[in-house]
Amino acid sequence: MAGIPHDHYEPVTQGEKWLHRRLPVVGLLYDTLMIPTPKNLNWMWIWGIVLTFCLALQIITGIVLAMHYTPHVDMAFASVEHIMRNVNGGHMIRYLHMNGASLFFVAVYAHIFRGLYYGSYKEPREVTWIIGILIFVLMMGTAFMGYVLPWGQMSFWGATVITGLFGAIPFVGEAIQTWLLGGPAVDNATLNRFFSLHYLLPFVIAGLVIVHIWAFHTTGNNNPTGVEVRRGSKEEAERDTVPFWPYYVIKDVFALAVILAVFFAIVGFMPNYLGHPDNYIEANPLATPAHIVPEWYFLPFYAILRAFDTEVWLVIAVDFLTAGIVDAKFFGVVAMFGAIAVMALAPWLDTSSVRSGKYRPMFKWWFWLLVVDFFVLMWVGAMPAEGIYPYIALIASTYWFAYFLVILPLLGVMEKPLPVPETIEEDFDAHYPPKGEDAGAAAPTPAE
Repeated sequence: MAGIPHDHYEPVTQGEKWLHRRLPVVGLLYDTLMIPTPKNLNWMWIWGIVLTFCLALQIITGIVLAMHYTPHVDMAFASVEHIMRNVNGGHMIRYLHMNGASLFFVAVYAHIFRGLYYGSYKEPREVTWIIGILIFVLMMGTAFMGYVLPWGQMSFWGATVITGLFGAIPFVGEAIQTWLLGGPAVDNATLNRFFSLHYLLPFVIAGLVIVHIWAFHTTGNNNPTGVEVRRGSKEEAERDTVPFWPYYVIKDVFALAVILAVFFAIVGFMPNYLGHPDNYIEANPLATPAHIVPEWYFLPFYAILRAFDTEVWLVIAVDFLTAGIVDAKFFGVVAMFGAIAVMALAPWLDTSSVRSGKYRPMFKWWFWLLVVDFFVLMWVGAMPAEGIYPYIALIASTYWFAYFLVILPLLGVMEKPLPVPETIEEDFDAHYPPKGEDAGAAAPTPAE
């Protein structure tokens, strides 16, 4: 961790010295495991190891599945059935891959909302945050293309709907859509393109994860107080931190074991619970499903996409002012990608001088309303675009943008934060008072 004094790896034996001069990989691993980490991290800091596990699981199971999958419209569906029925352990590998994607998104959403609550996006961690959002976007692209590969009804029509969005881009949309599809419609060329990119992108994500870890190792971990580790001397830093090994490694492994117990129970007893029945019907371009529903982790942004239809006054005004260039379809596309973009801009939209939401009374209410709003969007995204559902989607979408573009900037001006601990040590001692003769002196009084 740059700037925080701590012991670095020193090779002892001649073999260690020889390797360290040529490839300091042992030193890199040592400094990573022994990195000083704020000692007041709570259980919301477990999602990093879950995400690392999910990425490894998806890559390993994906490679095995690719050995038996045939990316051709006439054979893709049958090859998936072949994996399920004839390949040794094939059904378990596929179920691990399918449900691993869901666990991946559960962990990444928890990771993102933890960052939003504790202000992990604030200076000096803006680049770390941007890299994380980029990883999230690539995850969504990879998951979407993977959903197309089984070539079921929902796969085919989901690909048709989503790729059709690119055609709404003014002037160049049709050319981009044709390039993406490899032709005028979703067909064999599309399946080949999606298979190639679905195989490639996880390795790109893995590279970005390494950069992401490097970035927060450079700036240091955020923590629930938002207070930085003291960097004056090694003694001060040690009072704010503990080594990552063994303290947080053991904690993370325990949390991962608990989560995997639930995960394997789902894989073993209800592996298709999160899937759609129509995707077990082979794709038929001549039969449109009654209701096209994407995977659950796309639903909040799918709801935002559908919320801005031709009856919304803002869409009508923009359509009129641009002489029809920006129609409702394109406006929905911009809103969907804009919902992710505003998260990326959070470091500059949040004007509060206090990093952690733990000490921001007004912020807490608006933040938890955002969490509820996210689940409302997820629910309404699975509903038909008729009746009252479009109105709920529009209200929920409006709040999503209002939170980032209006509420966050205003809270920094209007809100009066609570007192923030001066050091991480002070916060830690308030929760776990030192035992012994110094306990009375170390424990803060109510007046403090």
